[in-house]
Amino acid sequence: MGFTCGIIGLPNAGKSTIFNALSAARAEVANYPFCTINPNQGIVPVPDDRLQKLAQLLHPEKVTPTVLEFWDIAGLVKGASQGEGLGNRFLGHIRNVDAVAHVVRCFEAENVVHVYAAVDPRRDMEIVQTELILADLQTVEKRLTKATHQAKVGDKKSSSEIPFLHEVHERLGAGLPVKGLTLAEEGHKILQSLELLTAKPQLYVANVSEKELKERRWVSQVEALAALEKAPVVMICGDLEAEMAELAAEERAEFLQEMGLVESALNQLIRVGYKLLHLLTFYTTVGPELRAWTVPTETRVPQAAGKIHSDMERGFIRAEVISCQEFFNAGSMAAAREKGLIRVEGKDYIVQDGDILHIRFHA
Repeated sequence: MGFTCGIIGLPNAGKSTIFNALSAARAEVANYPFCTINPNQGIVPVPDDRLQKLAQLLHPEKVTPTVLEFWDIAGLVKGASQGEGLGNRFLGHIRNVDAVAHVVRCFEAENVVHVYAAVDPRRDMEIVQTELILADLQTVEKRLTKATHQAKVGDKKSSSEIPFLHEVHERLGAGLPVKGLTLAEEGHKILQSLELLTAKPQLYVANVSEKELKERRWVSQVEALAALEKAPVVMICGDLEAEMAELAAEERAEFLQEMGLVESALNQLIRVGYKLLHLLTFYTTVGPELRAWTVPTETRVPQAAGKIHSDMERGFIRAEVISCQEFFNAGSMAAAREKGLIRVEGKDYIVQDGDILHIRFHA
């Protein structure tokens, strides 16, 4: 599995509509809560102008973009952490994703009921955040009980965990997400092992109507609360994007032009999700295929090679490297070689976003 982003929010916030527009998969969209029980999964190509430009210069037979995986997770309701509305199962799905896109309803629609009667983004955001915090509190309390018991019978590892667990518990008890908590290295390892929901990177998706796109009556509430968490906000008109997703590429470009937009809001969402996960893209040109690959930032070149094939990591000798920009300036690989732009890097080299790599390895 690649990197995953879970789409969460209250029922009828427009999660499935956005998911449908994002991916070729067609999740059921219905005007009642919990029409999504199992998370729908969609593989979405990451928009990449550099890949298109490379393809124009290299004329490969096959071009393969890098992708993100989005999960459409059923709506949370107040009391989800206590099992309300199938809450435990939904919270479990959130635990399995790398990042969270929290869809907030910023539109009125008579034909789509609001689970709490009226549109109120601040209240809705707080309900979801509270349920995630309460679920995390339960996780930490269970671990604390276990660690305290084991410490009493002389387990030193459990004893060393207790101060960190108290620190995490105190933050959650104050109604704050774990993300942003400063801990010593040992504490971070314990935190990772807990797989807490509020430790995951989060972005907000303000799902608006065409009217709200202009008026921004509710979006400002989303932006204000997100700013407190230093979380990004993407404004999407779900219905508009779903309509666009049905169009051919040329018609879509015309539609965007008529709306005065440079790109689809969904493209912005994918880019923000990619950035939120601290990912970068590198490229390979092996045989007839030009391919984009995803790795986390600070990845060393043998591990990046392992993403292509495990044999490449095991038998890694060196990498020939050129940045996209240098390649574009040169115009061809032959010209790049003549100008000495292709560098040879060893196993300690940290891959940079936009690198074109040619891996030398022992088979």
